[in-house]
Amino acid sequence: MSSAPKVYGWCPGALRPMMSGDGLVVRIRAPLGRLTSERAKEVADLSTRYGNGVLDLSARANLQLRGVHEASHPALIAALQDLGLVEQNAHAEARRNILMTPFWAEGDRSHHIALALSEGLARAEDLRLPGKFGFAVDAGPAPVLQGAAADIRIEGAGDRLTLRADGADVALEVCKDDAAAEALTLARWFLDQGGASEGRGRMHALLARRAAPASHTADVARGAAQPAPGQTRSGALVALEFGQINAETFAALADLGPLRLTPWRMLLIENAHDLAPLPGLILGTTDPRLRVSACTGAPGCLQALSETRALARDLASHLPEGTSLHVSGCAKGCAHPKAADVTLTATGTDRFDLIRNGRANDRPLRSDLSARTLRAAPHLLTKDT
Repeated sequence: MSSAPKVYGWCPGALRPMMSGDGLVVRIRAPLGRLTSERAKEVADLSTRYGNGVLDLSARANLQLRGVHEASHPALIAALQDLGLVEQNAHAEARRNILMTPFWAEGDRSHHIALALSEGLARAEDLRLPGKFGFAVDAGPAPVLQGAAADIRIEGAGDRLTLRADGADVALEVCKDDAAAEALTLARWFLDQGGASEGRGRMHALLARRAAPASHTADVARGAAQPAPGQTRSGALVALEFGQINAETFAALADLGPLRLTPWRMLLIENAHDLAPLPGLILGTTDPRLRVSACTGAPGCLQALSETRALARDLASHLPEGTSLHVSGCAKGCAHPKAADVTLTATGTDRFDLIRNGRANDRPLRSDLSARTLRAAPHLLTKDT
């Protein structure tokens, strides 16, 4: 029987990196989720110089440099601080956990609110929120980030603007100029209500045992569908296989324009058109890999019990249309915390549980399946036998 995976309760940052099987994972929270072409190419160079040249795009639209040696970490941090991509201390870095709609435009209400919220969080030195606690600024015509993890959401609905505690079915009507301040007030309410009594906690867990603030009575904004790869009014959206990209390809995309990070395993390349194929990119809307999630797996992750991504890649083309697959290296399910149509959870070296309509730690329908068996009989994923 496999041992339970270790739960850290925090996410890697730049100043507080996490050790993985291929070295330190150093996470960058790019201001407004955007890197100029020059900054993006410099990050690609740093990834090669101090890491293994592999970059991850996280589910919170952060960029992770992988394979960083401990001895190289101080020099990498100094270089990132010179680029304005890392705060001077870990507490300030942790507070600036803002997920931004990638479709913002300079001067619009999302941009205005995100700047005010960033400034407010920088000043709020007393605000000791859990490491995973985050804000979503999603103030376009309709929310696009409702499927992404966040604890406090600022959402647009036409001319309306609302503030919502994640997990609540009611919201607070706000205006552009007070939205950031109200978000900080809600964060303090979360702490006052015991949402992080042991230094950990999420808003949805708090609301599972108590009601949202009494002042929150407005309807929740209806979200828009997650976009697919292709052309948008802001530029070209390109998907990354399993949310990962090598430094050379990342730099090649930066040659086409500034890069905006998204929580959908996609990059938005400002003002780009007609992208040429590059290694690891998904340009078509019908590519089956868009319906597959897979964590880093072994040996890249110390928690993973088996390799994951080669199996996920091989099984993708066998999925029926509209079916999602999650291949997880352990029961934590980091790559897809929500339920998937089919989940394969590693329980040992080359051994997987098969779960239908559930998460990585749910009860399996079948156990002790090898990768070879799954490749030879992919019908096992979706059909009862």
